[in-house]
Amino acid sequence: MNTKTLLASALAIFSLAACSPSSKEAKGDTYEPTFQIQDCDVKLGGIHFTKMINGADKQVSQTDTIIRFIAPEGTDLFIDPNEGKLTKSTAKILLTAIDNTKPFTFSGRLKPGFTEDGLYNAANLMVVANDTLWQKFCFEQDERGKHRVVTVRTVGTSDDNNHEVIEQDNIYYKISSDTHTIASYYSLDGKEWQMVRLYKNNYPKELYIGICSQAPVKGECVSEFSELSLSTDNVGDFRLGNYPHCFGNIAGFYSIADFQFL
Repeated sequence: MNTKTLLASALAIFSLAACSPSSKEAKGDTYEPTFQIQDCDVKLGGIHFTKMINGADKQVSQTDTIIRFIAPEGTDLFIDPNEGKLTKSTAKILLTAIDNTKPFTFSGRLKPGFTEDGLYNAANLMVVANDTLWQKFCFEQDERGKHRVVTVRTVGTSDDNNHEVIEQDNIYYKISSDTHTIASYYSLDGKEWQMVRLYKNNYPKELYIGICSQAPVKGECVSEFSELSLSTDNVGDFRLGNYPHCFGNIAGFYSIADFQFL
């Protein structure tokens, strides 16, 4: 290789380096890790929660079939795409491990502690891979005091999707995966389901699902969870959220031990 060729190659490399952002710049509005998934040992509603975030095990109790989850003021999980202005990672979350190479369905009845000034108070079902890859499925109070179905999916940063307004104070939620896609549903009676979100299941093999109560702005939020169910099957109709007629609703048929692979 002659001198002219070497010089041209060097200039080309220099130009590419100059035009390419540094790793710090390339991250742009990405987010530094802010929470750690910790060990715990909590059995509630027939589910063994073995992981938690932000000391959630101290915020829960159970009376009869009702799980009471207290969210202190200022607790939320959100990675703001607008320069991180509204980012918070203070939410307290209980999790259990599942094998994401197999189908699963996680469902329950949620009753958040809505208050007159409890903006964004919510009870949530969670899907968590790590602190920058997760989904929360919220029954949440909006800016007008309405109670809404809300989904937040986070891949680096969070989106924020407001769905239907719900007039009653409780709701049934369900998250189901056939390993290829993952979908979220709500129901007013636990029988007729409405899909609100479906996307490709790109989560890793080691995945966690769980529950969360949040109180981002003012006062605490005392949420109630009941009828929790975790099964190793998926809905038969991903549009309607129903199980195959030959099986019926078999959520809860399998032992939770089927999921404890970590």
